[in-house]
Amino acid sequence: MKTKIEMLPEYDFSKGIRGKYAKAYQEGVNIVKLDDDVGAVFSDAKAVNEALRTFIKLFSNVKPTVGAH
Repeated sequence: MKTKIEMLPEYDFSKGIRGKYAKAYQEGVNIVKLDDDVGAVFSDAKAVNEALRTFIKLFSNVKPTVGAH
């Protein structure tokens, strides 16, 4: 017979906010999983986006229209 496993302390959601990202998710999300070696180079999403914008400018005639800065 299996015993009931209690939630571990590292899984404490007591300070979580229910539905924090629900609106953004409903509007549509575009999540990309970076490989570990790529993620190690970029500190955050802003750094990844800047690198991709530079790539687009250098190697393409396509101009981003959504969320462009």
